[in-house]
Amino acid sequence: MKNLRSLIVTLTLVAAALSAGAQTKLATVDMKKLFNSYYKTTLAQSLLEKSRADLRKDLKEMTDNLEKSQADYKLILDQSNDPAISAEEREKRKQAATDKAREINSSKTALEQYQRQAEASLSDKSQRMSANLVTEIQKFVAEVAKAGSYSLVLNSATAEVVVFHDTSTDITESVLKQANAGAPIDVTKPAGLPLNVKTNLP
Repeated sequence: MKNLRSLIVTLTLVAAALSAGAQTKLATVDMKKLFNSYYKTTLAQSLLEKSRADLRKDLKEMTDNLEKSQADYKLILDQSNDPAISAEEREKRKQAATDKAREINSSKTALEQYQRQAEASLSDKSQRMSANLVTEIQKFVAEVAKAGSYSLVLNSATAEVVVFHDTSTDITESVLKQANAGAPIDVTKPAGLPLNVKTNLP
């Protein structure tokens, strides 16, 4: 249903542009390629991967501590049933085992809560970075389109909107050249699509 609405809106814009006069110029752009090949996407991917690595490290440390506590609990529990020690000492160790069990349950809850919050934070960060990158790319598209006197630019990466397009009107490479001008990293290798982003033009 969402794709259908997008198609209707796009076709309405196209019809309006075409009815405005014979001089209307249309162009296409591959937003997915632009997003993947934009140097800031690679930088964003690196930042996100570092955050993920830090999260994995924290979770491993918390998990290791939890496993150690579980091993300690088993040892204390076994000692509390040792007939070789006095009844009083067994009771003390049973109480210690109970306290350790509470500690373990608390640690489990803290671990699960931390993981949920951290993953939600990473997802939100990824979406915000993606949205910002798309906004920047759209500005470059607008600049190139205006320079080429194009009235409307369609996203050729969205099959539901563009059924056919003449590649001679595709301005993707022109936009890429402008967007990556002065890039501080090697932009010959696309970053892939690491971020969760919708590449449709609004």
